[in-house]
Amino acid sequence: MAWLLVIVAGLLETGFAVCLKLSHGFTRLWPTIAFCVFALGSFGLLTLALKKLDVGPAYAVWTGIGAAGTAIYGMVFLGDLVSTLKIVSISLVIIGVIGLQLSGSAH
Repeated sequence: MAWLLVIVAGLLETGFAVCLKLSHGFTRLWPTIAFCVFALGSFGLLTLALKKLDVGPAYAVWTGIGAAGTAIYGMVFLGDLVSTLKIVSISLVIIGVIGLQLSGSAH
């Protein structure tokens, strides 16, 4: 259950990163509100998960999901540059996230 919280928190991290861009420096109301909701949800779920998980693997999985998800979202929906190297690098991050999740142990 704790790993599920980390995964959802990582997806919410993607949401807050995208909303941060869309807020244009917190000058647009709805993306700014969405940023706050996603950020609070992400940090809240990560906090709950850390009661049961080691901080290193959990934090790395959280940031890895957020980074990979944000990069993929940017390429698909925001017109970010797509390149073979970027896709390979994102794949390596995802592989690393899976490896860290598998190596994590609950207390």
